[in-house]
Amino acid sequence: MLTIFNTMTRKKEVFKPLEEGRVRIYTCGQTVYDNVHIGNASTYCFWDTVVRYLRYKGYDVLHVQNFTDVGHLTDDADQGEDKIEKRAKEQKINPWELVDKQIQKYWKDIDDLNINRPNITPRATALIPEMIEHIKKLLEKGYAYEVEGNVYYDTFKFKEYGKLAKLKLDEEQAKARVVKDPLKRNYFDFALWLNARKGDKLHIMRWESPWGEGYPGWHLECSVMSMKHLGDTLDIHCGGIDHIPTHHPNEIAQSEAVTGKTFVRYWMHAEFITLNGRKMSKSLGNYFTARELIDENGGLVVRMGLISGHYRSKLDWNPKVIENARNNVKKVRNCLAAIEHALGGSEESLNQVIDNITIKFEDAMDDDFNTPKAIAVIYEFVKKINTTLDSKKEILKNARAKLLELLGILGLDFERGEEKTEVKLTELMDLIINIRDTARGEKNFKMSDEIRENLRKVGIQIEDGEEGT
Repeated sequence: MLTIFNTMTRKKEVFKPLEEGRVRIYTCGQTVYDNVHIGNASTYCFWDTVVRYLRYKGYDVLHVQNFTDVGHLTDDADQGEDKIEKRAKEQKINPWELVDKQIQKYWKDIDDLNINRPNITPRATALIPEMIEHIKKLLEKGYAYEVEGNVYYDTFKFKEYGKLAKLKLDEEQAKARVVKDPLKRNYFDFALWLNARKGDKLHIMRWESPWGEGYPGWHLECSVMSMKHLGDTLDIHCGGIDHIPTHHPNEIAQSEAVTGKTFVRYWMHAEFITLNGRKMSKSLGNYFTARELIDENGGLVVRMGLISGHYRSKLDWNPKVIENARNNVKKVRNCLAAIEHALGGSEESLNQVIDNITIKFEDAMDDDFNTPKAIAVIYEFVKKINTTLDSKKEILKNARAKLLELLGILGLDFERGEEKTEVKLTELMDLIINIRDTARGEKNFKMSDEIRENLRKVGIQIEDGEEGT
């Protein structure tokens, strides 16, 4: 029985979708002004694993994940610049060009991490008419007000505002949180629509509306995009823990005020990643993009490292995580190779292990998608296979299929072309190094140096140490 930790109730609950056999899930996506960093990649890997497991259990899953391509300001309190326009200005390009460029890079990273693409990936800018209509309804119902071309949500009108974050609308607490916007009635009020003109500056990405030229607020976008494709009530809504205090409470308020229905049944939030024990920060130089790590280690190793922790627990990304991930990938590869080359025998005990391992794996994943425990189950299976290679060939074949199936649920695909190529490259390099070591042993330093130099020319650096090359 699948249980999910629901942030709304702060406890694990048995999962029951609104419609039997069907799951509607929305995961907060990328604000496409910058590259995917390792924290983003971690969250997307976890949500992909959630969707994969739900489908494994037989659910018909409709997964929607957005692209925020306008309206996400540098401050959650509706202050600062639009992140996309700010970055476009820095790069001296049009904001629309920046968005297209970043989305292309995003898909490359996602594909290399073997993250399945969502069923629907809407851009915020594609639903501006729907957002305007939603704002009109909020104004008609008295939940919003217009000031100088800006439209704000009146949080004091929504009696349950802050129920997700367990907030109390205390003005003194609010003062510590943000500097009050003089146009807002209350500290916690948030922008639904922003005037395109701010002083002498004119927002490039802007649309006509009943309140003048402007653009939607970031919080509104997710409500409209999710309900457009999934209906008034979502089964699951996922995001980072940074969305708990502001973004997701705002989504709830503006959605439920219009529909009168529960917006989300199960809220899931992923913890942050730290880097070498410190908060990830560009200013501290404590920052990695997903692309840097993929290029250096391969998508399979990076994903193995990212899902080694539980989504609700902090993961410290450090050299040991990558080393462990690389070693674990090697263990699985060695096991698959051993099965392939095994002569087989008459042993049949592995049959029962295959059945038991499935139960253990499902028990782990049914417990709020406990990936560390599920991975431990897989390693236990690998060890058992390695000690029963005298099993019947058919049983070994079944064990291999089961191993690949369980790995696949975690998004770890050991049959992808790129991974096979990587294995062949590693084997080729081992062969080249062995030839060079033989040449050195025979004091044929001319050949040894030529091999080193030719490898250097193609970007491969080898070093000789006390423990070998």
